[in-house]
Amino acid sequence: MSEEAKTQQAEVHLQKIYLKDASLESPNAPEVFRGGEWKPDVNVEVNTEASDMGEGNTNVVLTLTVTVTQDDKTLYLVEIAQAGIFTLRGLPDEHKRQVVSTFCPTQLFPFAREAVSGLVERAGFPQLVLQPMNFDAMYRQHLERQQQTQAASTETAH
Repeated sequence: MSEEAKTQQAEVHLQKIYLKDASLESPNAPEVFRGGEWKPDVNVEVNTEASDMGEGNTNVVLTLTVTVTQDDKTLYLVEIAQAGIFTLRGLPDEHKRQVVSTFCPTQLFPFAREAVSGLVERAGFPQLVLQPMNFDAMYRQHLERQQQTQAASTETAH
């Protein structure tokens, strides 16, 4: 089979988006609501996990952990696990890994961002709008780190 024929048979479809988990903690409330200037530090951690569901379906979970602090006090911590079921057929393993690490999280991110924003506002804090994320760049950085680690272990072994 030619490469062109293989490419034409590749399928990537979003079947379902769902919120797997959501939590918000404000360990220093209500003291954090006392006046003062609002200049928080925002830290966002991102993680993606995928699991094969069979029949060409893959469950992808994008987890965002947002920690907001000010003056060494945690104002709030939000964790969202936004998930989706994707049909991935006809893709070589290397391309499937890339799709799961880039395309799938890109589709899930707007839903996760909305969930974070909604929880933060319901908790009584000013709106938090997470900036768009470049999952392609994150994937390339991951591959580069992986190659550096492999090169370092090869040098150590010799």
